[in-house]
Amino acid sequence: MMLRNAAGRRAVATAATAVSLALALTACSGTTKDSEDRGGAKAASNAKADPDAPLKKGLKLGFLPKQINNPYEKIVDEAGIAAAKEYGGTGKEVGPSDANASSQVSYINTLIQQRQDAILIAANDPNAVCGPLKQAMKKDIKVVAYDSDTAKDCRQLFINQASSEEIGRSLVQHLGEQIGHKGKIAILSATQNATNQNTWIEYMKEELKLPAYKDMELVKVAYGDDADQKSFQQTQGLLQAYPDLKGIISPTTVGIAAAARYLSDSSYKGKVVLNGLGTPNQMRKYVKDGTVEQFSLWNPEELGYLGSYAAAALASGQITGAEGETFKAGKLGEYTVGKDGEVILGEPTVFDAENIDTFNF
Repeated sequence: MMLRNAAGRRAVATAATAVSLALALTACSGTTKDSEDRGGAKAASNAKADPDAPLKKGLKLGFLPKQINNPYEKIVDEAGIAAAKEYGGTGKEVGPSDANASSQVSYINTLIQQRQDAILIAANDPNAVCGPLKQAMKKDIKVVAYDSDTAKDCRQLFINQASSEEIGRSLVQHLGEQIGHKGKIAILSATQNATNQNTWIEYMKEELKLPAYKDMELVKVAYGDDADQKSFQQTQGLLQAYPDLKGIISPTTVGIAAAARYLSDSSYKGKVVLNGLGTPNQMRKYVKDGTVEQFSLWNPEELGYLGSYAAAALASGQITGAEGETFKAGKLGEYTVGKDGEVILGEPTVFDAENIDTFNF
């Protein structure tokens, strides 16, 4: 489902073909034998779907965000937990306070011990979480990645907020228009291993190869680790290293807010264009004070809601994660499982001064 606003909403510039994040990922590494390593995914592929099966009552869902104090992921998880109540289940959010590659592993192990019916994870690293997630699947605990994917054989479904290609390319398109397709630009990302960030950045680089961007130069990809203060410092460092920088793309809600905060109190306000992904509530003041002209995002509440219903459909046997299967996601309607278990929420929305006050999240 996409966000809607008839008066002020501007559609994303390109309707690109949906491409699974999982295609860009390598297989999980480790010392486990391949036949053992793929046991969970193989068992899942042999299961039979019963689309007429009712959603089971009393399902237990564990939501594992990149980090527990990320305000964006808090919105996603709380919406998923609320959705679980609609179908008679329960959900809880657990997770680390940092976004390091291996920081989620101990929480997965705990959720396995607690015999959750499904684990929903926004992966900090596509491969670091694979071992315990495969153990979960072997124990018939369903695994749904959301927001940031794992390697594809480490989960049954990936709930993608929008087409990865569309997100990456559109951010470059928007920034290019704002700076007249000329000048040096930088990217302020989250962690170096974040699956969604890296996939979007690859599409940004592909877009920049087109003739329209021949006068634009990507000078640096910086990493703020989804930490507010580090993202703030990275923004400062970018502008010190490249005083003639024309624009910054930050495809992370923590990063774009920190960058906006720095720019708003600096001499670069109004001179350096900031674009990326953020929530209306965190970015509203920066739009209104002229620091940021526009940014994009999908509805994080709908992402969590869809993930919750997808996990319930898996745990109830309605679907197995095979391409072409369909399931109903409550008030959002029916969704179809795509290639490699990807389910796409919808198309992102561009927020600006005209429409930002019509949204509250």
